Amino acid sequence: MAMSETGPDAYERSNLEQGFEYVRPIRPRRFPVEAEVPESLRHLEVRTALYQLLCFFLRGQALVGSDQFVYYDASNPKACLAPDVYLKLGSEHTDVTSWKTWELGTPDLAIEIASRSDAPEEPWEKKLVRYHRLGVRELVRFDPRVTESLRIWDYVEGDLAERRLTPSSPVRSRVLGVWWVVVPHDRWGPMLRIARDALGQDLIKNELETETEAHREAEAREREAETRVRELEAELRRLRGGEPR
Repeated sequence: MAMSETGPDAYERSNLEQGFEYVRPIRPRRFPVEAEVPESLRHLEVRTALYQLLCFFLRGQALVGSDQFVYYDASNPKACLAPDVYLKLGSEHTDVTSWKTWELGTPDLAIEIASRSDAPEEPWEKKLVRYHRLGVRELVRFDPRVTESLRIWDYVEGDLAERRLTPSSPVRSRVLGVWWVVVPHDRWGPMLRIARDALGQDLIKNELETETEAHREAEAREREAETRVRELEAELRRLRGGEPR
């Protein structure tokens, strides 16, 4: 059953259909599901790659979204954020046009990707205040333009506190249980990835990378088998006297 048939909106419509009366006229709140916001090609590639990676890694374990509005105040349609990537562990919903925390809960993780070519961003400190109000457990900000490209905030005892990171220190995700790493990309430069180890040597791959690697391994096994067959055929001919020792 679609969410719109089971959420608060359906409940309110049911009340009206049953003839319930209210002490004042209903003032509906409209929560937009999209906005026209310019996005650079590089930002799109970095965002999409991370979204696809997390979707594949968390398949069946979480709902992963990208660039939808996340509303956190049912009385105020302006109280919202649009994370580049976000996720909610354990969620079974599959079709979300906008995320309302009073219906779906608070996302566990949100990721913001900074880019010079995108629309001018509001001051980060103001956005940080809204993430605090949202109550997200882990907030990641990735800026490929600067040396210290990764910053992380955790929701701790009611506070959204920034972690103290050093260039050499491993960065573990408290939500995902794996490690944040920044790796180079031939075309797009630094990319945010996740890995099973702190040094990033065991990168977690997306679906395409996994399929490509499996295909390469299958081709390698096939070449190895063909080589072995040729060696056995040569040995058989030698034993039959077809070839000298």
